[in-house]
Amino acid sequence: MSDHTFVELADLLEPGDLVVVNETRVRAARLIGRRAETGGTVELLILERSEDPTWEALARPARRLRPGAVIDFDGFSAVIVGGPEEGKVTIELDAADPERAIADAGTVPLPPYFTGDLADPDRYQTMFAAAHGSAAAPTAGLHFTPEVTRRLEARDIALASVDLHVSLDTFRPMAVEDIEDHRMHSEWCAVPERTAAAVVTTRRTGGRVVAIGTTVVRALESMGDGAGGVCVGERRTDLFLRPGSEITVVDLLVTNFHLPGSTLLVLLAAFMGDRWRVAYDTALRRGYRFLSFGDAMMTARADT
Repeated sequence: MSDHTFVELADLLEPGDLVVVNETRVRAARLIGRRAETGGTVELLILERSEDPTWEALARPARRLRPGAVIDFDGFSAVIVGGPEEGKVTIELDAADPERAIADAGTVPLPPYFTGDLADPDRYQTMFAAAHGSAAAPTAGLHFTPEVTRRLEARDIALASVDLHVSLDTFRPMAVEDIEDHRMHSEWCAVPERTAAAVVTTRRTGGRVVAIGTTVVRALESMGDGAGGVCVGERRTDLFLRPGSEITVVDLLVTNFHLPGSTLLVLLAAFMGDRWRVAYDTALRRGYRFLSFGDAMMTARADT
């Protein structure tokens, strides 16, 4: 195992490899409002639109929120229409343009272990962020800068994107002892035609598919055709990659260091086998930083 700075990524790859990033953008999904009946403060974390006009959200405190409860925000309100279930509620937003209302009243949700405020909320967006949709950032992409991408291009390493809207299971710890008992919440993902074509070209020329983050792995494997390629389109995925799962698209994974009890660490174990334990032990001994604003590692799939 070797230590590098992230700007060296291109030097660790080979010409003909394909780097795939998640182009999702974090919505200003954290809303602070007051219950119309009592005036009590309620915080909502908007997860995603479910079926028009309803949205899924995490609520705090959720215990006393029952269907029919109204929460007032600046310029609009939300009505609880379902839940609470494990802190999650279904809401209807009383706004002509819900996305605009959320953007105007909300703030970008930062991880709970981050203290203070970001003067520039775009620091919690990757340089690839395009379409709004996520409740958290695909944090492996935060390491990228224009210099990194220029060096990839200079080495004839292609760049492509997928879109997976980061939602509950990407950042919420598992609540079961046995991972086989864990039920994944679904997330929306899409693979554009140009990315599917790039995977075909990479396979034909002997290159490798390099996923930047676990969300990219989930998107590509959810749309996999079973023969190393991916299908074009969009869908909701509840794919739970765990030891024993077949992984056919991604050859290399660049990912941050994750906490025990997370589906992200289970995915890593599925991808690299028991080697993950050695990698994490090495990272701890060498002082690597964990979590969203921490360091990253690159690893090959266990069967490569």
